[in-house]
This record gives sequence, structure tokens and C-alpha cells, in this order.
Amino acid sequence: MQVTETLSEGLKRELNVVVPASDLEAKLVAKIDEIKGQIRINGFRPGKVPASHVRKLHGKALMGEIIQELINETTRTTLEERNEKSAMQPQYKLTEDEAEAAKIMDGQADLDFTIIYEVLPTIEVADVSGVEVERPVVDVEDSEVEERLGQIAESSRPFETKEGKAENGDRVVMSYLGKIDGEAFEGGADENGQLVLGSGQFIPGFEEQLVGLAAGDETVVKVKFPEEYGAEHLAGKDAEFEVTVKEVQAPGELELDDEFATKLGIESLDKLKELIKDQIVSQYGQMTRQRVKRQLLDKMDELHQFEVPPTLLEQEFENIWRQVTAEMNEAGKTFEDEDTTEDKAKEEYKTIAERRVRLGLVLSEIGEKNEITVSDEEVQRGIMQRAQQFPGQERQVFEYYTKTPEALASIRAPIFEEKVVDYLLELVKVEDKTVTKEELEKMVTEDEE
Repeated sequence: MQVTETLSEGLKRELNVVVPASDLEAKLVAKIDEIKGQIRINGFRPGKVPASHVRKLHGKALMGEIIQELINETTRTTLEERNEKSAMQPQYKLTEDEAEAAKIMDGQADLDFTIIYEVLPTIEVADVSGVEVERPVVDVEDSEVEERLGQIAESSRPFETKEGKAENGDRVVMSYLGKIDGEAFEGGADENGQLVLGSGQFIPGFEEQLVGLAAGDETVVKVKFPEEYGAEHLAGKDAEFEVTVKEVQAPGELELDDEFATKLGIESLDKLKELIKDQIVSQYGQMTRQRVKRQLLDKMDELHQFEVPPTLLEQEFENIWRQVTAEMNEAGKTFEDEDTTEDKAKEEYKTIAERRVRLGLVLSEIGEKNEITVSDEEVQRGIMQRAQQFPGQERQVFEYYTKTPEALASIRAPIFEEKVVDYLLELVKVEDKTVTKEELEKMVTEDEE
């Protein structure tokens, strides 16, 4: 067998491989000899089927297996000898001439094929001991806990039927039917809708028109859906709602005490406040983590500049572009609405795609060199968390991920990434800085944008 490099351009490689016909013939003879004792054919005793007969019946199929095995084994051993790793599954180019292909299948011509692949670049991991990142920390004040407690309490506040007209703070029980241009629209009707006036839960202008109504009153509420409304077919449209007030309810008294906590399944009010504080701390912790990780990845991107495999880059860009265009179509927006053009947007997202690929390769290299792995237990927990997002379909989701390698990789990859980030955060200098919740929220929003 002869292997010749025919292309070495950047990360692109092409290798021409020639396997002599004599080698193919020898492998076919050995294969036939191996299986002839297992073949059962009418008219022949077990193990006595002539090799020529086996070849006549199964020769082409066996040669096909031999060629596939040769291609796979040659690719593996050749890349190992060259100390190269393919960025993706290599591609192969074989003859398209039918007559020549037939000779190869008969063992009468050399197997001549080309291996086409892109190598993973050699990555020199930078020393990160001098890297500094700032960790924004929010001190949770008692006032914030009390505010969150008040929000929980409002959602549990009792309401009692009252006589007379509805005021801000009252809850109105009503039936309504929404129409646009005289036609009812999907999702615009309810027989027993409940709305606390002044809560801002409905379309702007809706609640104000219910103030002063009493049980039994009927009215037509005229509003306009916001331009950025989630449902595209309703955004910016004028609508009318035919409303019948069934009941007006006044807010009852609410005592924030141990009894209130026990109704929520918590042993005491102090314990409830403790749980609320833990929840707030956890929420800020996630935001802090996001901010710190972004800074760290920015630094890693600055420290590692190298050519990325073109096919990996193109694949990542296509994934991003597909998501971007889908979101824009759903929102009914164009690139002009975003003060840009399609060409400029593509350039921007290609830059993002290149960053993602580069950082992915760097983190992978760091993880491999430092023997960072993801355990089966961690993967199982990740699958269970994903399954919980689909109530009632947990079993199907679990089976899908365990039986689909690509889906399983989508669970393993982010876990691996977080573990590598944790490893790096132990090496870099992290300085805590106390900030307000508004400042932290602004940082995270800017990072997301």
C-alpha cells in the first residue's frame, strides 16, 4: 500500500492511497476461506462449498466489506502515523468510472482513493496565572427579601365579593371576547377571566376601562396591541373586547405570620424568609457566574489566536445563522429593522462562530491535558434535568437522549465546558467587587447583547 500527500494547505489535507490489486485479491481469498465453512447451500455438504462457488455468489459483497474496512483502517493508522487529528469525519474520493470500479470489485485493479480532511490545529495553551477577572457580588438586603415576600403574599391574597363599582386593587371576574376587524381571534376569549385592576397584566389600556363597572355591567373595551407583542398576527392591531362583568371582589386582609407560611408548606415565617433569601442569592449567583465566565472566555480568546478548521467554522456559522433567521422570521423583522444588512450581519456572525469554534478547541485541549472528564452520573443528571422540562414525556425524552449519540453529546458538552471553566477559575486571579442588583443586571444584559 502506498500513501502520498497530495495537498497540505493550511489545515486542509489530501492523501492519495493505492492498494495493489494483489493485496485485494489476497484479502478476498482469505475472507472466502474464513466463511466458506459457515455457508449453507443446497446440494453441498456443510463446510464443502467450493471457494469458487462462494466467490461467484458473494464475491462482490465481500470485496465491498474489504474495501470499507481498508479505507477505515488506513485512515486511522495513517493519521496516527502522521500525528494528526481530523477535525471532522474525513471524506473519500473513489473512481467514478464504472468499468474500473468493476475491476476493483473483481480484484483485478488497484484500489485508488483519496482521503480528504482538515486537521485540528496544534494548540499551545497559554499561561493563565496572570489573568485577572472581576466577580460582581450583590449583597442581598433584608428589604429585598421583604419585597419578594410581599410579591408572594399578593399572589396568595384572598378576595371577597363586594357590592358596587370596581376600583384599582379590586379583582374583576369577567367573560370577554376579543375581535379584530369584527372577527374573533384565537386566544382572545375567556368565560371566567380574573384580573386585578392596576396589576398591568393585560394589554395597556384594558384595565383602566374596567374601573367603575359593577357586576352585571357590559362594555366594549377598545385597545391596541403593542407593536412588539409576542403574537405576530396581533402585534400593532386595534382590537375590541366585548366584556361582561360577572363579579367584583375586594382584596382581603393578609397577615404575614407563621400561619401564612404554613399554608405555603413552610414551617415558619422566618424559614420562609430564609428560603426566599437563598433563592435570591442563587439567582444573583447564576448572573455572577455568567459575567465571570464571559470575562474568562474573553481573556482566553485574546490569548489564543490560531486558524480554525474551515468546515467546523462553516458548520457553526450555519447553526447560528439558522437560529438568527428563524427568530427574525418569527418576529417579522428584517435586517433593515436592525439597522444593518444581511451581508454585514453574516460577517458579524461569522466572527462569533469563529470565536466559538476557537474557544471550544481551547477548552477541549485544556480538558484533555488535565484529564477533566464527565462522569456517567453527571450525564444522567443532565438528562433528567432536560426531561423535567417536558412534564408527562419524561420517559420518551430520557430514551431519546440515551439512544441518540448526537443528543447525548449535547448534554455532555456543556457539563464538560463548565468543569473546564471551574478548573481555569482556580488558576486565574478573581477579585470580588460589590455591586447593586441593577449594575449586575446591566452587565449581564450587555454581555447577552
